[in-house]
Amino acid sequence: QVQLLESGGGSVQSGGSLRLSCEASGVTYSKYCVGWIRQSPGKEREGVAAIDSDGATRYLDSVKDRFTISQDNAKNLLYLQMNSLKIEDTAIYYCAAVATDSCSRAALLFGYSGQGTQVTVSS
Repeated sequence: QVQLLESGGGSVQSGGSLRLSCEASGVTYSKYCVGWIRQSPGKEREGVAAIDSDGATRYLDSVKDRFTISQDNAKNLLYLQMNSLKIEDTAIYYCAAVATDSCSRAALLFGYSGQGTQVTVSS
């Protein structure tokens, strides 16, 4: 059974940085897609960043050059480094995983996800 546990959220001023971590267990697929999705109040969930089993990454246009997704396979950890945070990045961020050989941010919305961690960016 896949279990995902996020940490690292918090409150930060605009322009600041946060690093989210996700401890994953049970992701034993040979081809997988893991990443981060977020949901802001009144908005649909959206895929923010994804990384596949070959290490290829995909980003939401609005976070490119500001966010970096990475994974430590030896420790089953997934990270999201978020720099130059903006007020519109405020959301609950969820770690997500799905078994697929066609990784995409959208695919993450149909897989497993954790309980989420709140990120609040203020002016």
